[in-house]
Amino acid sequence: MQPAAVKFPFEASFDELQAHADAYVSAVFSLLESEFLLLPKGKGFIEYPDFEQAYEKLKKATRGFEQLSPGIVLPAVMEAPLVLVVLRTMLGFTPPELAYVASQHSDVEVTQGFARAIDRKIRMSPSASLRVTGLTKSRVEQLVGTACRLLSTPAPVQNEDKIHRLNKADTREGIESVRTLSQLGAPYAMLLYERFLGRPFAGHRDSVSELVGDVLESAIEDVLSKAGISYRKTKRAEKIPGFDQTPDFIIPSEFNPQVVIEAKLTEDDGTARDKVTRVQHLAELSRLPASEEARFEVIACIGGRGFGVWREDMRKLLLATLGKVFTLKTLDRLVACSRLREFAAHP
Repeated sequence: MQPAAVKFPFEASFDELQAHADAYVSAVFSLLESEFLLLPKGKGFIEYPDFEQAYEKLKKATRGFEQLSPGIVLPAVMEAPLVLVVLRTMLGFTPPELAYVASQHSDVEVTQGFARAIDRKIRMSPSASLRVTGLTKSRVEQLVGTACRLLSTPAPVQNEDKIHRLNKADTREGIESVRTLSQLGAPYAMLLYERFLGRPFAGHRDSVSELVGDVLESAIEDVLSKAGISYRKTKRAEKIPGFDQTPDFIIPSEFNPQVVIEAKLTEDDGTARDKVTRVQHLAELSRLPASEEARFEVIACIGGRGFGVWREDMRKLLLATLGKVFTLKTLDRLVACSRLREFAAHP
């Protein structure tokens, strides 16, 4: 049983952690919360009324999808650029995927970077008309032309062990499918099936993945700043001398690391296992050669339901960090219950 005097693992000695590991694992599990039902909108989020307005613009310009030609669709895109987003959504493509297909059938190279940039530009100002010239205009024309061609053509027949990306309710028979669904609506079972294949909000989830992680990192920064602690927040994929694996925070600096913090948030148990391994490796790096003395303290700040699945993984995390595992609910104890208190200007 967990000792009555100790509530959290970061308050325990290493001997207590080893003796009562299961109880401390349960204590951390009880503090983990999942926010997978909530997503930050982020900049460039398209509200449904704006999307619907662009769809109706496309529908009207093509006379109910009777005339889906580049000559008709392009002016609509220039006047209401969000129409281009509607087109690629009908295809079920990401911006880079549409760019790749467009480049395959033209002398004009449409780079994936351009596709991402124009898509973001449109989403940031969905009501502004598109004013482009030169190569940019040629690339937009190619994107529109490719979308019109693909939407007007029935999906190619494949072998039984494969399915074509356009073999879906609204594009299976080319423009006939588009026209039918625009008039009758999609059968609910088919809508559910395609949602099953594609995951609701999948594209948006991918686009705001960094913002989701920023929730935890911002909370840590707030704690450190309020305590007056000097810290170095590293950037993604940044290389820091002395670390073959760069931590998220280094205190007080990378030139004299005394405390490192890994901020990890995940809703997936498989990803959580990878993150536990990462923290274990940092703990190994903290050991001085031929000694058990630590060069720096390793702290793990975690969140999400992914960490609350595998008890043995949590046990490894607790032992690797000597109990210094915090959640959003216990960040108020982060400074007082770690070596961070040695660097606090405002205890």
